[in-house]
Formats: sequence, C-alpha cells, structure tokens
Amino acid sequence: MTLAKFREEPWRTSHAAYQDSALAMSPAPEYASSEVILSSLYRHVGLEGATERTVPQRGRDLDKEVQWYRDRARKPDAAALDADTFHMLLHSVLESPKLPNQSSKRFVQVTPLVPQATVFSGSARLSSNSWPAGALIRRMVWLGSPDAATATATWQALFDALSVTDNDDIFARFLQAEIEAWSPQPAWAAVEPGEQSTLDPADRDGLDYPARRFVRDLGSIISAKDSMTRRQWTSLLEAIVRLAAVAHVTWLCDVHAKSWDCIRGALDGNGPADAAAARSAIYPKAFQFLSYGDRALPGIKDRASAFLQARLGLNATLWALQAAGVEITSLSSAAAVAEVCERVRARAGAVEATGVRDVLADVSERETRTLLCKKGIGSNIMEFARHVLGQRQAANPVLRGYDQGFSLRKRGTSNSSPWVVGLGPVSVLALVHCSLAGTTGPRSVRRLSQHLAGYGAIVDYRDIATNDLGHQLRMLGLVLDSPDAESGMLLVPPFPTRQEETA
Repeated sequence: MTLAKFREEPWRTSHAAYQDSALAMSPAPEYASSEVILSSLYRHVGLEGATERTVPQRGRDLDKEVQWYRDRARKPDAAALDADTFHMLLHSVLESPKLPNQSSKRFVQVTPLVPQATVFSGSARLSSNSWPAGALIRRMVWLGSPDAATATATWQALFDALSVTDNDDIFARFLQAEIEAWSPQPAWAAVEPGEQSTLDPADRDGLDYPARRFVRDLGSIISAKDSMTRRQWTSLLEAIVRLAAVAHVTWLCDVHAKSWDCIRGALDGNGPADAAAARSAIYPKAFQFLSYGDRALPGIKDRASAFLQARLGLNATLWALQAAGVEITSLSSAAAVAEVCERVRARAGAVEATGVRDVLADVSERETRTLLCKKGIGSNIMEFARHVLGQRQAANPVLRGYDQGFSLRKRGTSNSSPWVVGLGPVSVLALVHCSLAGTTGPRSVRRLSQHLAGYGAIVDYRDIATNDLGHQLRMLGLVLDSPDAESGMLLVPPFPTRQEETA
C-alpha cells in the first residue's frame, strides 16, 4: 500500500500503525439492536464456534428440525416439551419483536435470556456477513480497565454472571436445559479473549471516559444479579451496554478528530511539542454528546463526520511519512501522536514533496457523500447509534412497549418525528443503581446527573424535578422528596444491598 493507492481506495486498507492502534474504531460499528449486541456478547464470552456468520443458518436449521419432529409427533430424548410446544416457545413466548421492514420475513428471533438461545438468534443481519458486535464490548472492557489482568478478571466475572446456575430462577434454568436438548452445540464454556489492548497508563490517569465508567458499572450490575429474576437482570445489563457502546464510539470519534488536529497542526509547523501537550489536546476533558430532552442524532452525525475526516487525514499522513522514509509503528497513545508530530516537523520538506495535501483535498472532495454520513462507514455509525439507543419500533403495535431500556425516544407518533434524549424505565433503574453503588448514606439527584455525565449525557440536576426524568424517578419510587436535599429529591436504591438482605 502506498499513498497513491490510498488516493484510489481511501477506505479499503488503513496504515498498519492506524489499524493496530488501541484507539482505532474496531470492529467498525454497523446496524445492531440492543438485543443483537447482548446476543453477540454471549457468543464472544462463552459460545466458541457460534459466530455471527453461523447464526442465521443455525436458526433456519433449528426451524426445519422442529418441523421434522412436529410432522412425526416426536421430540429429542432429553427434551421436556413436545415439538408443537417448543415451536410456540420460540415463535410466541420468547419471540423478540421484528422491525416494520422485517414483518414479512421468516426467521427465528428470540429474547437473549439464556446463552443457548443466542446460538441461533441475534445476528445483526440475516445473511452470513454480520459484524461482531460483542467484540466491541470486549474491547471496551480492556480499554476501560487499568491493566490486562483486571480486564481478564472482569471478563471472567461477566462469563460467570451470564452463565445459568442454580442461583438463577427456575424458568431460566428450564429454558437453558430445554434449548440445549434441541440445539446442543456449541456448549456454553468460557472463551479465551485473546490479545487485547489497554489504554496507556499515563493517558488513563485522571481521565474519565465512557469505557472506564462502563467497567465500573458492569461490576455493579453483576453484583445485583441475585436480587431479581434473570429477565430483569439481562434487561438492566442490556440498558447499560447500549448506552456505553454508543458513548464509547462517539468518544472515539472525538479522540480521532483531536488527534488529527494535532497532526494537521504539525503539517503546518505547529502541533504539540511533547506527550503532555498531546495528551491535553487529544483527550476531551468534558465529553458530552447527548443533552436530555434535545435531539440526539445531529450531534452524533457531526462527530461521525469529523471522525471520517480524521481517519482520512491520519492515514494520508502516515502513508506520506512512509513515502518519505519514516516508519511509524503506533498511534495508540498521546506519546505516539506527539512522536508523529515531531517526525512530521522534522521531515516537513520530504512530507510535503509527497503531495499529501493534494491527496487529502482530492479524496475529501471525491468522498463527500461518505463524509456527510450519507453512505458507507458514516451511515453505518448513524444506524448503529439510532438502533442501539432508540426505543425499538415494533412491526406489531401490540408489542410497542417491549423495549424499556432505551435512551432515545420519538418525540411524536409520526415516522418523521425526531429522536430526542429520554430514558426508559429500565435505563433509569440501571443508572440509579450504578450511581449509588459503593456509596453509603443518602445521595441527591445530582449524583445521577454526574453519573450520566460519565457517558456524555448531560442533564442539569436542577431540572430533574420538573422534566420527564423526574417523573420517571417518582413513578418508579426511586426518589424521596426532601426539602433538605438539592432539588428537594433524594435517590432511593432500587435493589436491596447485601446488608439489607441478611438483616
């Protein structure tokens, strides 16, 4: 690959230093629903062999096998249900709502309540080229952990929590055993996560970013599992995962844009002089991309567009440096970005001689539709954010209230109504629980406001008493009105603590 080749196909192959960076957006997000992410997470944690590619065909094969048993009035030896009842279980009791554009399609889509259900359901597409959404969550665990050992321990704790054990409710235990009887392979067992990157310790120090907040909240959600049924717990986990995933992707867009600002400055003879200056410039001190009650997608689109422009600029500069005889091996840290800036300034003449500015101008003009998120990677990021955060729009109007863990809701009933920031009841429960985890004594709603800010969602705690978030908190019994508290509202823990359980 050369700069000339990059000019012809700018999105096809990235420079190795960019592709292997810990801060690269890998895997690149595409369409996914909240249940698709959770299903893929199951497969990455403990179902080796059940890849995104195999899921659609396994679903079709299971449907055919169940029909074969129905025609012969038989069932597998280990099954408790007959074929007709199992068919109803899959296509009625456990069925997850289809989108309006899927209403005429026949495929198996069930709620990812237990691991074995995700062997044949929950891929992003009905074809064999779905993207591995669970790998994005795995990458977040490593980027949000202080070191690889802590990340591995968190990943193992997640596997243990997702496993169906004797502590799970009877329906979950029955369901796992029954689906195993009909679809036994692959079995549930821990999957080795492989080599993963962590954030540079110097960059991580004092930095609050979505992946770091997610890892803390993941521990809080896992600790609450024994307080509720498995369906309730998986709904809480799903709510946190979907908000954290979109916040992480949007944060990466910001980091890319700021990294490109540094290197573009170096092309002009400026840019950060050392790692400390680069660190200050790259990592946002106050990350925010959602404002409660306001439209959400335009801001995400702006960041996705800035990310795409940064990706072009970073790769063009790296290929230009290579053409000038300078090899760059990493863009994974502020120190690495500062080094690139230094190399660019030191070899300014040779870099300019490659025509990197003309290449960038030509590619940017040619790829305008992609940069505006009307097609390609940018469009995929918007699809990802919209479907993961937004409330599920069910083809069957009876099931329109199925999704309660959303972070975006429609402002009206029309198809053209904008998506605005508004938390569903399950999201509110999950976030209140996580914001109070590890605390003692009463906390005001300001604590919840600060916790949401960790994911880039901004709500003024003084407005909570009068907006729809305050209404949700009151309806769910999660606040006490107190004239002594800020805003007059104290948060109430939604689930009993271990001390309360043993008392």
